[in-house]
Amino acid sequence: MPHRFARRYHHLLAFATLAIATFGPSSITRSEESQQAKIKMPTRGICAHRGASQTHPENTLPCLREAIRLGSQMIEFDVALTRDNQVILMHDKTVDRTTNGSGPVNGYTLAMIQELDAGEFKAPEFQGTRIPTLDEALEIMPENIWLNVHLKGSEQLAIETAKIIQAAQRTHQCFLACGKQEIEAARTVVPVIKHCNMDRQANHLQYVEETVSMRADFIQLLGGNTADPKHIELARKNQVNVNYCCTNSAEVISGLFKSGVQFPLVDDVAGMIEVAAEHGIARLEPRFR
Repeated sequence: MPHRFARRYHHLLAFATLAIATFGPSSITRSEESQQAKIKMPTRGICAHRGASQTHPENTLPCLREAIRLGSQMIEFDVALTRDNQVILMHDKTVDRTTNGSGPVNGYTLAMIQELDAGEFKAPEFQGTRIPTLDEALEIMPENIWLNVHLKGSEQLAIETAKIIQAAQRTHQCFLACGKQEIEAARTVVPVIKHCNMDRQANHLQYVEETVSMRADFIQLLGGNTADPKHIELARKNQVNVNYCCTNSAEVISGLFKSGVQFPLVDDVAGMIEVAAEHGIARLEPRFR
């Protein structure tokens, strides 16, 4: 190749490389984030605790689908790591209570754990229900529902979960319910991941102030049957959304909404959705991709 053509070739190659770096994947990501920012997220409503867990096997796809069908504005579910570092939905440290297996969750590979029956413990009609992966759970979700992802593990789980959420383009609606160490680890790989402060979880002013100081996106009040409106006002003034765990009492739910709590966690989704409606909160109309 003549020298002048070789030099021109290398200039064009360098320009093409720069163009890909400038206008390639990063540009697409910014476009996706811009579109996600336009999605209207709920400001109040019912959070389905482990899905519609009163009637369906918790942390399974049928349970999540029922919560969506009923019109929940938020769904809480738990995630854990298998022995081969796959992120699955599971609350307990062992599989004993919610499956036909036994032993610690981290003693199973993904293939092994998905051979277990995770539905029959609830009712015979759910026999054969599998433990889902986080990917499978995100795949069925509307894009306009809050996803309260409760970490049942430490930094490695936080990192793997954040990666999956980002890859699924769900950072606008997912938040990690975890402690400070876990969210700091998650943000080393996904800086924009949202956070619900679960350190020293309680229902008092100190917990609210600590949550505000760390600039968390959500707080989850725990304890008692009421919430102090002044504490909620402080949280909301600082752009912290307020969850409450947990109740299935219509009277308590009504009082929580009156005090300013935005998303109480419940097992009885069907019943508490009706209470929310009495407070002018419409069922979520799911928007799927």
